[in-house]
Amino acid sequence: MLKNLVTRLRRLSWWKKGLIALAGVIGTGICGVITLVLYSQSQSDSNKYINRWFDDPASRPELTTIQREPCPGAPFLLPSDGLIGLLWRDSALPYNIFKRHTGVDIFGDGEPGEVPVYAAYDGYLTRLPDWKATVIIRHDDPLEPGRTIWTYYTHMASRDGDTSYIADSFPAGTREVWVTQGTLLGTQGEYSGGSLAPVGLHLHFSIVKSDPDGSFKNESRLGNTLDPSPYFGMGVNIAGKPARPIMCQ
Repeated sequence: MLKNLVTRLRRLSWWKKGLIALAGVIGTGICGVITLVLYSQSQSDSNKYINRWFDDPASRPELTTIQREPCPGAPFLLPSDGLIGLLWRDSALPYNIFKRHTGVDIFGDGEPGEVPVYAAYDGYLTRLPDWKATVIIRHDDPLEPGRTIWTYYTHMASRDGDTSYIADSFPAGTREVWVTQGTLLGTQGEYSGGSLAPVGLHLHFSIVKSDPDGSFKNESRLGNTLDPSPYFGMGVNIAGKPARPIMCQ
């Protein structure tokens, strides 16, 4: 009887040791993930500029990039005025080393529905039937003729999604409508879809690759997008850690 009790206690002891060891492994893994996330934040100073933009509105003029014409030798027009805050491949919050930013965020100085958004280049515009805040434009790639690329513009609606700020010329369901560079597409908004986190007034812009059938890839995956820097003639890749405002190179 006593021997059986000791055996059971020993088994319980090993079971507890196993749980402790497992907890240690999990804890180490969590600490590792946290360390990587913190490290990824240290590789970007974009939040410093964005926080300043919202906390100190008087500083906005010196942080703003305004580019009414394409930079010399570059094909694309900057689609909106404002702080080019989050950059391509940025790991600043709300992004991290595991999920990087797929384009550029341009924070406009104004109220929702006031800051214009323009087509970056000539192409064919589509707005899917359920898109409240988004349009996408198909282009023949000016840097690699014969390749199809897409420019993607989003957040053009009120925070609650009840009011779209996309130009009336492009109602939901619009497909393959020709637009020229500089065409007014709408105005900046704060709509973030199903996310509960406020995004602040801005335009998210990205350059999206095509699938083999010519349709656009999923813009939310970094590997499906291109570095906008050579298209704008501006260093908007976080690898360069540019100061703001970002100007023509």
